[in-house]
Amino acid sequence: MTNDTQAQLWNGPAGHAWVDAQEHLDHLFAPLEALLVEAVRARGTPQRVLDVGCGTGGTTLAVARLPGQALRNVVGIDLSEPMLALARARAAREALSASFIRADAESHAFEPASFDMFISRFGVMFFADPERAFANLLRAASPGAALSCSVWRGPADNPFMTTAERAAAPLLPNLPVRAPDGPGQFAFAEPSRVRPILQAAGWRDIELQPIDVTCSMPESALLLYVTRLGPVGLALREADEHTRSEVTAVVRAAFEPYVRGAEVQFRAACWQLSARAP
Repeated sequence: MTNDTQAQLWNGPAGHAWVDAQEHLDHLFAPLEALLVEAVRARGTPQRVLDVGCGTGGTTLAVARLPGQALRNVVGIDLSEPMLALARARAAREALSASFIRADAESHAFEPASFDMFISRFGVMFFADPERAFANLLRAASPGAALSCSVWRGPADNPFMTTAERAAAPLLPNLPVRAPDGPGQFAFAEPSRVRPILQAAGWRDIELQPIDVTCSMPESALLLYVTRLGPVGLALREADEHTRSEVTAVVRAAFEPYVRGAEVQFRAACWQLSARAP
């Protein structure tokens, strides 16, 4: 999948779906947001922070809210204009000093040494050429700048994330198959692939620490999650009404083991990826 394809996806149905689900998704991944905010806090001040693949701005704004922090610059970068429009509106509503760039972090001409820290919540796994992307981020890094990213471990460790696809597959024969090494959710699942990418790009002190956090969302948001997000959500856009109804029922039933009364809960198995600029 090329970056042009990613741009079309995130400026189209996927981006609009994330905008519609923003409140639920920010709640869902709040534990991972908290880890990134703590990593920024631990670095001290002043500093300039770039949120890579910032989406609707949840992590960017969380950093901008840090109390007593002399943050000189908090910037989010993403390909998706619908998601960035919401991020800008959220920043304006709270009068937060965060700014947003619509650009591809893989190729954007950052000012050299313009950031002291890079964070990302599930935003770095979608690069067409990840080595080039991390080399480009390194050019934007000040000496000793820190990198802290949350990325998914593998699908076997995250059955919740593939429940919809497994349940829908018999009804959606053209459902795309995930490419293990291509851009996508599990692209950074294997440390043996990730470390060489960052090393070749010039980063040092590369670590991948396994983290397991409990994520939750209201049960009332589950149908939105099932029918709008991920490969199944995209496939349902092209399906006829009967197929949509049938798939929705089957997939919703498949998530029943994760329903706890009025809440849906699951374990997110991730890596906390960290590195340092020379």
